[in-house]
Amino acid sequence: MRARAPRWLALAGSALIAACAQIDTPPSASDAGVFFDDFSQRDIRELERDGWIVRDKPGHPGIAGAAWGADSISLVDDPQRRGNRLLRLAARTDGTPQGTLHAQLCHARKYFEGTYAARIRFSDTPAEGPDGDVVVQTFYAVSPLRFDFDPEYSELDWEYLPNGGWGDARTRLYGVTWQTVRIDPWKAYNQPLQVFRALDGWHVLVMQASGGKTRFFLDGVQLDEHGGRNYPAVPMSINFNIWYSPGGFLPSTNARRVYQQDVDWVYHARNRVLSPAEVDAAVATLRRSGTAHFDSVPAATQPPLASTCDN
Repeated sequence: MRARAPRWLALAGSALIAACAQIDTPPSASDAGVFFDDFSQRDIRELERDGWIVRDKPGHPGIAGAAWGADSISLVDDPQRRGNRLLRLAARTDGTPQGTLHAQLCHARKYFEGTYAARIRFSDTPAEGPDGDVVVQTFYAVSPLRFDFDPEYSELDWEYLPNGGWGDARTRLYGVTWQTVRIDPWKAYNQPLQVFRALDGWHVLVMQASGGKTRFFLDGVQLDEHGGRNYPAVPMSINFNIWYSPGGFLPSTNARRVYQQDVDWVYHARNRVLSPAEVDAAVATLRRSGTAHFDSVPAATQPPLASTCDN
């Protein structure tokens, strides 16, 4: 496990990002900001000291009556890379609401325009039990939905459905930008992209939000560009979660099932549009410097924004 870098080394690593990745210097200090975490923390308490929130609040999305909690989040050794650590989110169920546990991890609500990226392992099959439940594995940025059709609601979203769902049985990856939504009865205003193929294994997901446009990249390839009214309006938190879709449980079984989603690292560059290659270079530079966690993205202060980790 890598040691956490001292402050001077983290700042040196931040400077090296610009040199090695050829990123333009921000026009002013107020525009500077990088967030990076490679999940080398020893335990959940250390993860929380670095600003992460483990969701324990019930509610949307997922199965009504299901739980969310710390038992669904862990930090594990990477079996493929010695010395590396991974964030693991695990959702389990026996096919009943009371026997279902979802997983969600959130960072502070202070991220808006710029580049979002993460290296994630999606799972097509459960780590335990029979296959077939409709499970959703995600990486996204979101603001709270204060009321139905909230005009300030903002969300940039990756969702992987290995067993299909929502009226379509095909395996697929969604990239979604949101304008607003009403949860019940459901009515959404958004713009989706869909990739219909299995993505079991490791992938790098990148979203660029700048100038009224959001671009989605999978493993270095641009998939789509969204804009117009589906562009974020307010700062958002960074989130990962895994949950079971209502109505998507396997029929006639009470066997325990566990699905897992692993995250190697997450990265955000505030107010800067980085290509996937530049993101890879920036992350490599941080890792070579021994920087396991770095956060120079300023908090949202006008007004102060609570990070509730419940949507």
